[in-house]
Amino acid sequence: MNIDPRPLYTRATEQIAALVATVRPEQLAGPTPCAEFDVRTLLSHIAGGTRRIAVVGAGGDGMAVRPFLDGVEDDRWSAAYDEVRTEVRKSWADDARLDALVTVPWGEAPGRIALSGYVMEAVTHTWDLSESLGRPLALDPELAEFALGIARRVLPDERRDDEELPFDSAVPTPEGADAYGRLAAYLGRRPLS
Repeated sequence: MNIDPRPLYTRATEQIAALVATVRPEQLAGPTPCAEFDVRTLLSHIAGGTRRIAVVGAGGDGMAVRPFLDGVEDDRWSAAYDEVRTEVRKSWADDARLDALVTVPWGEAPGRIALSGYVMEAVTHTWDLSESLGRPLALDPELAEFALGIARRVLPDERRDDEELPFDSAVPTPEGADAYGRLAAYLGRRPLS
């Protein structure tokens, strides 16, 4: 895989930012397809994971970064997310970062592979958040197709037995599912309704 995932990652973060901007205070304690997260915790994880890949892009130890962003006031999620996604853009600006070996939660990989994995994570959590909020915006199907391709490449087993892995075994794809529905099902997620 020799693509530059930065444009896709940027598009994914723009989509997340638009979705985060729709979150109302009364939705923050609501459920998500990630059973252990409410909307507030999901936002914290989205922002924290974004900060982690920013640190990786800057040549730092992303594994030392907690994948949650703590201390964000309820009315500051959009601003907090905008700050960390700006960090990502800056830290990955140098083309050399794409071929540099970096360490991410699933091991050591060239930067382009690591960032592609974070496209998959961002797009998956976009679906999670969209489901939690009642699907307020149309989502970019090209991003979901890319993320599904990455998921199939890095998570080929239908059964995912590793308890450390944040994705469950694949579930049946709902009839008529769009690209996001197929991605969610492949990663073991079910719609809330």
